[in-house]
Amino acid sequence: MNIIECKNLTKEYLSGKNVVKAVDDVTISFEQGEFCAITGPSGSGKSTFLHVLSSLENPTSGSVYYGENSLSSYNDNQLSILRRRRFGFVFQAYNLVQELTGYENILLPVMLDGKKPDEEYLKKVIDMLGIGDRLEHLPSALSGGQQQRIAIARALANRPSILFADEPTGNLDSKSGREVLSLLKYVSKQLGVTLILVTHDLHVAEQAERILTIEDGRIVKDTKSGIM
Repeated sequence: MNIIECKNLTKEYLSGKNVVKAVDDVTISFEQGEFCAITGPSGSGKSTFLHVLSSLENPTSGSVYYGENSLSSYNDNQLSILRRRRFGFVFQAYNLVQELTGYENILLPVMLDGKKPDEEYLKKVIDMLGIGDRLEHLPSALSGGQQQRIAIARALANRPSILFADEPTGNLDSKSGREVLSLLKYVSKQLGVTLILVTHDLHVAEQAERILTIEDGRIVKDTKSGIM
């Protein structure tokens, strides 16, 4: 079953007097629970595609559908609620609040939503990520890998159906990067979360069930459909 899809998605930017198509007429769908890696050379449009697909940026034209609903029918407040409740985000920068403990950072999306934390679910996520002994530490007392694990737990705190990850291992050494990638795969499978991950690292991409390759804003290869 498709959970998110886009049709004729295009994102254009002005560069001087030239129009650059960072995303060029992309039509594709993603299934519930799948792990898809998006790769391509620097400047190919892979991060822009992720940002438009996840509603962090508006498309120039085309549509994104979450379930049966077109995101173009949502106003800004509705999109904010959708991102907070149904989408999780992990970036290369950990984006933790430095004044808050690890656990307080994890709770942020839940508190912003005015909800009571599901302690049993959060404990399950924390145990999966192996950060139970780091919850009272401030980010400055944590390693990069530990900070990224806290960021992943925060992204999962509201039980999202899709986890969007943009170069999540980019700031980590190879060992920590492998650990974080393994954890992303594990928690997404255990929780049934769709994982859509952007990476320039082919070793990372090869861990996915499906790989999309983007060049000049277009999908030139899809290991699922056989597009070459």
